[in-house]
Amino acid sequence: MRLTGEVTYTEWNWLFVGAVVILRFPALSVTGPLRAAAVLLLVGLTWLLANTFFRGDSGSSVRHFFIGKKSEPRPRKYKCGLSAPCPPKHLAFRLVSGAANVIGPKICLEDKMLVSSVKNNVGRGLNIALVNGVTGELLETKTFDMWAGDVSDLLKFLRPIHEGTLVFVASFDDAATKMNDESRRLFDELGSTAVKELAFRDSWVFVGAKGIENKSPFEQRMKNSKSSNKYEGWPESLEMDGCIPLRPPLES
Repeated sequence: MRLTGEVTYTEWNWLFVGAVVILRFPALSVTGPLRAAAVLLLVGLTWLLANTFFRGDSGSSVRHFFIGKKSEPRPRKYKCGLSAPCPPKHLAFRLVSGAANVIGPKICLEDKMLVSSVKNNVGRGLNIALVNGVTGELLETKTFDMWAGDVSDLLKFLRPIHEGTLVFVASFDDAATKMNDESRRLFDELGSTAVKELAFRDSWVFVGAKGIENKSPFEQRMKNSKSSNKYEGWPESLEMDGCIPLRPPLES
């Protein structure tokens, strides 16, 4: 036994076995007092073992086995992974732009994934979801290739949007090469401020609405810059979430 003030697990075993042998085989005992001493030794060892395992640091794994390890409570997540619930008559949303040209964007609304790679409805360029701003009902999702596509397809999609419609946009790869003055003006009318400066391979997430009175508070843009890009040739992905108030029914 080492003179360190601590008793190792092996040393505990030998002491315990010695006491049991004396009690189990009295013929090996020299005197009655030795047997009584063995009883006291066994009781003392049992108490010391319990005290060591359930109070000392060396017995933490044993304590966890018997009483379980207390786990830290996980922070509660709400719709679309928000850290707090939205007020009544508000829509919870989360937008994630694509990462480079590898990982597609995501658009979540009220805990329902409207656009994602898993749903197989993402594409290079602009990924757009139209939502009824009064009911929160999904109207349509569509992608527009802004590198090799035809901008006229985007214009035909944006021009007839009705007042009160919510427009969710998440970029993937390149969202600006085919942009022209009219397409930028249409997004500007939906409440965008960043679309005027949107350039080749910029990351962009945006929520606007037809008939919005002020500029939208829900917009982020990350400029494509060699000095700050997270990926080679692309900026980092953007993530934005929040709560959008439902509109009252439009007067007829």
